[in-house]
Amino acid sequence: MAKDGYSKVFLAKNADRISGIKKVLQYFELDTFRGKNVALKANFNSGDPFPASTHPETLKSLIDCLGKSGTGRITLIERSGMGNTRDVLEKLGIFKLSQEMGFEVVVLDEEERDSWVKIEKHGTHWLKGFYIPRIICDADMVVQTCCLKTHSFGGHFTLSLKNSVGLVAKKLPGSIYDYMAELHISPYQRSMIAEINNYYPVDLVLMDAMKIFVDGGPAKGTIAEPGLILASSDRVALDAVGVAILRYHGTTKAVSKGKIFELSQIHRAAELEVGISSPEEIELVPLDEESQELTPDLETILKN
Repeated sequence: MAKDGYSKVFLAKNADRISGIKKVLQYFELDTFRGKNVALKANFNSGDPFPASTHPETLKSLIDCLGKSGTGRITLIERSGMGNTRDVLEKLGIFKLSQEMGFEVVVLDEEERDSWVKIEKHGTHWLKGFYIPRIICDADMVVQTCCLKTHSFGGHFTLSLKNSVGLVAKKLPGSIYDYMAELHISPYQRSMIAEINNYYPVDLVLMDAMKIFVDGGPAKGTIAEPGLILASSDRVALDAVGVAILRYHGTTKAVSKGKIFELSQIHRAAELEVGISSPEEIELVPLDEESQELTPDLETILKN
């Protein structure tokens, strides 16, 4: 989606989640997914309902659109941070949905040691480096769908960049070292979050902002209802717009303070060239009258 130095972020403001998703996805060349094996990361950190977790209709609509484009195998990969992953996915009906729609589910906590790829410490804030699943490194295409919410445990906000934490091994099989314990006590937590994203590509990110948490999170919080569906291939651009939406609706001091591109997650990801490096490189593309009315306010917040 980056063209002439710009990264596009598509917005649809719609009372109907499914039509909103179809509206933003039509601007992506889904034909490029034809015959390709897709690794899909959603947001199933806990068993709590949307906006804590990916809405079932969002996952269903996304997989339906990908399937109609002629993709090969679609594999949902997940590690929950708050609860047993298999139990979380069972509670939210994801295994049942996978049987109905024909996609695979990989519970990352149950993967063997050789299913993980070591990312060395070099140039990161991770003390021992970290491990990501081999399946995401080997996939032809990578798709992510995230929620839009604040984060009470040091992340400040959890959008597409933070969603990548659910890919990192908590403990490598046969080892006692806890990478998530390291992450959550580190003063560099938000930079570490950004660094994960430097080691795998994303071809498409769908953000469900029909409802959001403007404080609290990631499992429970104060809800606002922007009624938005967003999509981009640039995680930095998308998260910057997500933060602007949080600010528009009134959010926490940690998320509201300073320029958006100086917030640690976004600053570090931009520094690593995960995505664009300034708000001037974002092209907001509203797809209906309601999102057109919102766009100037978001642009002002982004550049403030």
